[in-house]
Amino acid sequence: MTDFLIAKWSIWYKSLDVNHDGKISIEDVEESRNKFTDLHKLVGDKCSGVKVDMEKWWNTYIFPEKGAEISEDQFLELLGKQYSDDKEAFVKKMTDCFNSIFDVIDTNKDRSIDLNEFIYAFAAFGHENEGVVKKAFALFKPTEDTVPLRTVVDAWISFVTCEDGSKCDIIKTAFES
Repeated sequence: MTDFLIAKWSIWYKSLDVNHDGKISIEDVEESRNKFTDLHKLVGDKCSGVKVDMEKWWNTYIFPEKGAEISEDQFLELLGKQYSDDKEAFVKKMTDCFNSIFDVIDTNKDRSIDLNEFIYAFAAFGHENEGVVKKAFALFKPTEDTVPLRTVVDAWISFVTCEDGSKCDIIKTAFES
């Protein structure tokens, strides 16, 4: 595990701190769920289902135990241990993690993401600078104003698992914009 990878995990941690209070907690879950469903104007069963699925994602992949608050140091330590213990299992878990959350985010199930969906997804996680988000979207080189969801998912998986600093990393570049 390299300092490069740890630095990317730190970026990921900060991206999950939706309310920007320096810790990841149930308040971040609530804010992200509410923003996402409000921005997409989801109602009824669709709204409830997305909220349940988002909470499940947070509890499965982010918190060390259901709803527990986690500091950046704890987050980095947890990821570092998982990575060191079994890199292959870590990559599988991160693959499941990003497949899961992007399946939730893909509310219309068209397996692609357009600029508005991208903006909504980032806004739901507390990143509301549209100019920066639009630049990030452009890094994916959209075709007909959409990007295949698989492309975005694979970029996130690489972001949290790839130690090679010489490889292009769209997500890292996007967060550094």
